[in-house]
Amino acid sequence: MPTYPFIQVDAFTTRPLGGNPCAVVFEADSLSQDMMQAIAREQNLSETAFVLKSAIADVRARYFTPSEEIPLAGHPTIATIFALIDSGRIQLTQSVTPISLELQVGVIPIEVFARDGKVERIVMTQKQPQFLATYSPEEVMPAFGLTAEDTLPNAPIQTVSTGTPQLMIPVRDLMVLQRAVLNIPLYNDLRAKGDFFSPHLFCTTGVTEAGQTFARQFGSPPDRIEDPFTGSATGGMAAFLWRYGLIAEPCFVAEQGHWMERPGQGFVEVVGPRDQIETVKVGGSAVAVLKGELIL
Repeated sequence: MPTYPFIQVDAFTTRPLGGNPCAVVFEADSLSQDMMQAIAREQNLSETAFVLKSAIADVRARYFTPSEEIPLAGHPTIATIFALIDSGRIQLTQSVTPISLELQVGVIPIEVFARDGKVERIVMTQKQPQFLATYSPEEVMPAFGLTAEDTLPNAPIQTVSTGTPQLMIPVRDLMVLQRAVLNIPLYNDLRAKGDFFSPHLFCTTGVTEAGQTFARQFGSPPDRIEDPFTGSATGGMAAFLWRYGLIAEPCFVAEQGHWMERPGQGFVEVVGPRDQIETVKVGGSAVAVLKGELIL
C-alpha cells in the first residue's frame, strides 16, 4: 500500500493555527491528476500542494482546491517552500537563498530570508500583472449582499492576473467588508460568465496598526466559502492599487483572515512605475502544524 509523506503548514503567519493552512504532499510524481484532486477534496483546505521533480527548476509543484487545479497561488507557494526546508529536502545556504519553482504558469523565483538557519520570510515573485475585463458594480455587488454604492468611488471593478485571474473589488471601508455575505447562486452565475477564478474584496485600511489593506476572498462549495489569506490575489490587488493611484507607496503590509480567527499578514512590493508594472513580490512567514503520511 503506497504512502506519501506530507506536512500541513500555516502560511502568512508566525504562529500555529493562524494564517492559511495548506497540506504539502511530497514525492507525488506517481499520483495521477484525478488522485491529486481526490486528495485535495479529502484535505478540504483552501489548497493542497503536491511536490514533484522538475527538469527546468529546483522543484515543481501543483496546487488543487477541493474542486479544481489552480495555476498559481500564494499561500501554497509559501507553504511548499517552507515544508521543503523544514523536512530537509532543501538546504538553506546563506542569509538569502534563491529557489526556482515550476508551476503551471511557468517558473517563478523564490527568495528565502533566514537568520541563524531559521526561515524568517519566504518571498515569491509573481508574473507580470495583466489587467483584464472590467465589470459594473450593479452586476457584481449583489453577489456579495452589497450595493453599487458600497464600491470605492472612482475605482473600477476589474480582473487582474499575476498568474491566476482574480476579480478586484475595491470597497469603501471596513464596515462594508464586514457586511459582505456570499450569495452562492448569484455568485456562481457571475463566475460562469466572467474571466476570473475568484473574487477579492478589499479596502485601503488595515485592521491593525501594521496593515495598509484588509481583504476578504470568497468561493463556493465544494471550495471553501472564505479563504483566510490569498497570496495570488494579494499580488493582483497590489498591482491594482498601484496602477490606479490608490496607495502612495509600492511597499505595504496586507492583512486578511482576522475576522475568521486566522489572522494573516503579507509583505508586498510592486516593482515598476504605475503605468508599466514589471512584477509583484508577495512574502510571508510560515509554521508547520502537522506531519504524517497519506495511506492510499
